[in-house]
Amino acid sequence: MKHTTIAILAFAIAALLPSSAYASVHGGKDPKKGYKFTLTIANNHDTVMYLGNYYAGKTFAIDTAYINKKGSFVFENKQRTLPPGLYFFTNPEGNYVEFMVYHEELDFTFSTSESNWTQNMKVKGSVENEHFYRFHHANYSTHRAIDSAYKAMGNSPEYKAFVNKSMVTLDSIKEAMIAARPQSMLALMMTSTRPMDVPTVDSNGNKMSEQERWEYMMYHFFDYMKLDDDAMVRTPARIFRQRVDYYIDTCLHNAPPETVCKYVDMLIDKSKPAKENMRYLVETLAEKYLQSNIMSYDAVYVHIVKRYIETGECTWMSPSTVDYNVKRANTWDKLLIGRDAPELIMKDDKGQWHSLHSLNHKYTLLVFWSPTCGHCKTMIPELYTKFQQYRGKYDICAYAVLSEPDAETRPKWHEFIEKHHLDWLNIDGGEANIDWHEVYDVITTPQIYLLDKDKIILAKRLNADSFEMVIKAIEGK
Repeated sequence: MKHTTIAILAFAIAALLPSSAYASVHGGKDPKKGYKFTLTIANNHDTVMYLGNYYAGKTFAIDTAYINKKGSFVFENKQRTLPPGLYFFTNPEGNYVEFMVYHEELDFTFSTSESNWTQNMKVKGSVENEHFYRFHHANYSTHRAIDSAYKAMGNSPEYKAFVNKSMVTLDSIKEAMIAARPQSMLALMMTSTRPMDVPTVDSNGNKMSEQERWEYMMYHFFDYMKLDDDAMVRTPARIFRQRVDYYIDTCLHNAPPETVCKYVDMLIDKSKPAKENMRYLVETLAEKYLQSNIMSYDAVYVHIVKRYIETGECTWMSPSTVDYNVKRANTWDKLLIGRDAPELIMKDDKGQWHSLHSLNHKYTLLVFWSPTCGHCKTMIPELYTKFQQYRGKYDICAYAVLSEPDAETRPKWHEFIEKHHLDWLNIDGGEANIDWHEVYDVITTPQIYLLDKDKIILAKRLNADSFEMVIKAIEGK
């Protein structure tokens, strides 16, 4: 049995030795408009088949074919150009087989059998896919040999040694295939998932600090990935999207916004030659930081909008989408941590005028809320308790604005103030020096800011607990 498994693996290696047909690279020509894919599956009983593609790890159906009199499925569209990427055929039950679209004329003929669509696949008209299936055959043979070895040896030391040797051999096969056709899409995907080796010493032999090693990793994280090739975004999640997510969510976790902006720029700028990759990154990262609950990360959204959207680089965006993002970014730009809070002059619940900037205290808690808001009903009493706890100790005042100053809400506002004994500056937002809904982007409530004595924004998007944490941190407690 051991000899059989080794023989199977040896056969897999021999099958991957490059011939002249597979050692050549594509000519770099983009395919003409239109495609025709003919798929025949022996012993298959499906009557309908779907054509789909990947986009940032998600899958989308793009065409349908019904079985013809010859027992084949023909996908044909003379007007549509398919962009480069990984595509697949799938039936209604979810069985599927993948194939590549990458700088070739799109007239491919696929033939396989029902027992194993991928392993039995043969293709005509595509050197890219011949290369692709040769790897699949080797991968399948390797894992079949490993399964046979397990049946013969069990989970023994000899079996584990065999597995290690087999995987090393498979890695060698991958490298050989990359070397044979370095410009192929298979090579593109394989190199993208190579692990990165972060050195422990610099070029002079000096031991690198943890910070230096982190910076090296951040600069070189995408060295093996061709971010300037649009095929990248049309690959399974593990190849492109998950690596981007790891870079942003793990490597940059809790980094200062200026650091996040630096590496976001590096990532997006590398993708610029590939508009689809750039589109995915700009839109995904802008939305991510637009929705972030980390109070300082709105600065990253503002930065992305001003650097890429407002400058006209996002040519795929409609004028209305551009205008929406630019308007919101300009609003948020004035409300970033470190900015001067816009002046507010409004009446209190007794009709007296008050200026936000005239409040003479070390800190000011600026609150926009309404008694009809479900979150406010819970959070405002909790926030007021914390405010009472620290107002005298740290010289804190409050400027609490009714965000729905209408005839229906005002009575409820007065009742809520009386019920919860809100002995802070209760402001009616009905009359004001500015349109504060727009200036402070008060779309949802509550919205809570902490300002210093000069009315500079120290923190935002607070709740009762985070207010307490922030004020203690600022005071060194």
